[in-house]
Amino acid sequence: MSSSTELWLVRHGQTEWSKSGQHTGRTDLPLLEEGVEQAKTLQPALRGVAFDQVLSSPLGRAKHTCELAGLSEHMLVDPQLLEWDYGIYEGRKTSDIREEVPGWDVFKSPIPEGESREDVQKRVAAFVEELDQQGGRIALFAHAHILRCIAGYWATGDIGFGAHLALSPASMSVLTYHREDRVIKKWNVTHH
Repeated sequence: MSSSTELWLVRHGQTEWSKSGQHTGRTDLPLLEEGVEQAKTLQPALRGVAFDQVLSSPLGRAKHTCELAGLSEHMLVDPQLLEWDYGIYEGRKTSDIREEVPGWDVFKSPIPEGESREDVQKRVAAFVEELDQQGGRIALFAHAHILRCIAGYWATGDIGFGAHLALSPASMSVLTYHREDRVIKKWNVTHH
């Protein structure tokens, strides 16, 4: 544990599926023009911030957002930042899934051929603890559900808390410490 750890979570800009509400896990959709413009609004907010590391999901929408935010020169790709694997629900809206599976919820329900909640909990826990051991200010460019899970784990030790955190496209959030407690310092800040 390092009280000097600061995680800056940056969600990618708008894509066709994020706009329509379709689950976009591993499908590598590009940013919409609107998403490009949203991502550009991150640059003034991030300019001048000294990051010890800049990590991005391997997917193009996250890497492109990092580039448009002005941080791609230092970017390292980290597969631990991949979005939740939605398996058979990839590309589908929650409302459509619930017609077949009443009450379906990504945080509570089985995801055939994808990642279970337990899988994501293990992945996020290992990743967050590794980053906290390293310490420093770290930018993470990724996706809505995985970033919500990271914040949930950071604040409570359980990714399930992420279900209560809304996250807009091209938003920034900051996780850090207040004394010895892990806190959410800023959440879902947008400049567009």
